[in-house]
Amino acid sequence: MLTFQSGSDVNNLKLEAYASQAKRWPKTGRHILAQFDSESVFVYQAYRPEIGRFAAEHGYFGGAFSLGRMSWIKPNFLWMMYRSGWASKEGQEVVLAVRLKRAAFDEILSRAVHSSYVPDLYDSREAWSAAVARSDVRLQWDPDHGPKGQALERRAIQLGLRGATLAKYARDWILGVKDVTPFVREQAGKVADLLTPREEPYAVADPDVARRLGL
Repeated sequence: MLTFQSGSDVNNLKLEAYASQAKRWPKTGRHILAQFDSESVFVYQAYRPEIGRFAAEHGYFGGAFSLGRMSWIKPNFLWMMYRSGWASKEGQEVVLAVRLKRAAFDEILSRAVHSSYVPDLYDSREAWSAAVARSDVRLQWDPDHGPKGQALERRAIQLGLRGATLAKYARDWILGVKDVTPFVREQAGKVADLLTPREEPYAVADPDVARRLGL
């Protein structure tokens, strides 16, 4: 269990063998795999050291962090590992586990608009473009990946935040931030004895939001 301190709160990231989790996870379809409880959801980000270390030390995003750019969060740990190369890619050397208020995560999902046109959801490309312009949250479904980087049939979600939503995320919605880079590098390359954060499919309570997300 990874324990970290944020203000007066101690937050725990629960771990489990990847092999046992893979047996129960859905093999296909779109699923929000995440570690969550009644109050919070863990999401992951990877940054260059000056941004990542500031966030881990202060419990919020500031310093060199830019509110003028879109910032992507991923609730699926292995999806973050694939994108960051297990903390080996330039500009993604520090991996953060961010404990986010669950109500905030649900709000982010409710604001999400697909980053590409989905005919089943929008009457026209113009309607989709208008929705993109109004929203601070982008949604992408991409192939999930296993620990060796292999693409899977299951789809993983990532959410891009900007504007007022990003500003709230950076300070108001965070319950804790942990630099998990040492753990990431310790687990890199493992398969049989790989440990990852314990994740389950996240159920979206609002059926309309679930439909718009494409779950």
